[in-house]
Amino acid sequence: MCVTVTLFAQNDSISVTPETKLVVKDSIKEEYNPLAPQKAAFYSAVVPGLGQAYNKKYWKIPFIYAGMGAGVYFYLRNDNDYDRFRDAYKRRLAGFTDDEFYGAGDTPAISNDRLIDAQKTAQRNKDVSIIVSLAFYLINIVDANVDAHLRQYDVNDDLSVTPNLDYDPVFNQTNYGLSFRYKL
Repeated sequence: MCVTVTLFAQNDSISVTPETKLVVKDSIKEEYNPLAPQKAAFYSAVVPGLGQAYNKKYWKIPFIYAGMGAGVYFYLRNDNDYDRFRDAYKRRLAGFTDDEFYGAGDTPAISNDRLIDAQKTAQRNKDVSIIVSLAFYLINIVDANVDAHLRQYDVNDDLSVTPNLDYDPVFNQTNYGLSFRYKL
């Protein structure tokens, strides 16, 4: 004997809809370029301040040129003073008494030893001026490189450290602390 039974199941009233996902663009502002620091350093080495312009840190360029310009200015000024002191000393050794440091009468206003000391001081100041100009040039290159490295990082409010003051009324004292917040 063969029995056939047909069963009907309850229809489900819940409909399945396909799930859509929202894809959020990553927080990195631009594509990572591993050669950007070297390129910025090269630009600053060729033309001081060009690496800062490449990094879009335009406000640093006047400081670079002011530092280098001050070094060049003081080098030229001390070089002029050195030449004046040296020429006056040479003229005195040749027997002339008409230099700008001699003064009136038979006795010089500035002695020969002071002229030698003034020459040494002017020479030392010239050397310091060259070192200052070179230091600003090198700082320019290093700054462009470091800025290009740090430009890859996203700095926002998701990570913050803030001071926290809490008054405890039970013990009548203020509690100090730091609050570390990391938002995902």
